[in-house]
Amino acid sequence: MPIISPNIRVRHPEAWVVGDGSIVDDFCYFSTKVRIGRFAHIASGCSVAGGGEYTFTLGDYSSLSSGVKIWCASDDFVNDVVTILPPEWGAIKEHLITGDVTCEPLTAVGANTVVMPRNHIPEGTVIGAVSFVPPGFSFEPWSVYAGVPIRFIKPRNRESVMRQVERIEQRLRQRAHA
Repeated sequence: MPIISPNIRVRHPEAWVVGDGSIVDDFCYFSTKVRIGRFAHIASGCSVAGGGEYTFTLGDYSSLSSGVKIWCASDDFVNDVVTILPPEWGAIKEHLITGDVTCEPLTAVGANTVVMPRNHIPEGTVIGAVSFVPPGFSFEPWSVYAGVPIRFIKPRNRESVMRQVERIEQRLRQRAHA
C-alpha cells in the first residue's frame, strides 16, 4: 500500500496513480496527470504543475527530494504575457513551453531543483540539489548531473545500485510467500 499524506492537493485525481510501497509527503501539489511507480518517494513541499493535458511520471525506486519543482508547462517570460487567463478565452499566449516530464526507474532529483517541460530523465540518472534543468535537456543513463547550468558530474555506479535493487526484490518475494 502507498502512504499518501492527507495534506496534499491533487487537481486531477482521475489521472493520479501511485504504486505499491510509495510515499507522498505533506504539502505537495499536483496539477498534471501523475503516474508514480513502486517504492518511489516524493518528499515534502514538491510541486508538479502544468495542467491536465500533460503527464509527470516517476519510475520505480525513484525520488523527488523536498522542494523540487517539476513544470510540464511554463510561460515564455521573454515573448508572452506572464499571467493565468480564463480557459474560455482560448489560446492567447503564443510561446508556451510545454511537454511531459518522465523520470525513469532508479532516478532521483535533489532538493529545490527545478525541472522544466519536455524532459526525459533516463534510468539510473540522478540530479543534484539546487539544479536547473532547461526544457528538453539531453541526459545519459546512469549518470550524475548538477548545477546551474546543469552539467554532467560523473557516472553512477550501476552495479552497486542493481545489487541493492535485487536485495529489495528478494525481500519482496519472501514477503509474498510468507
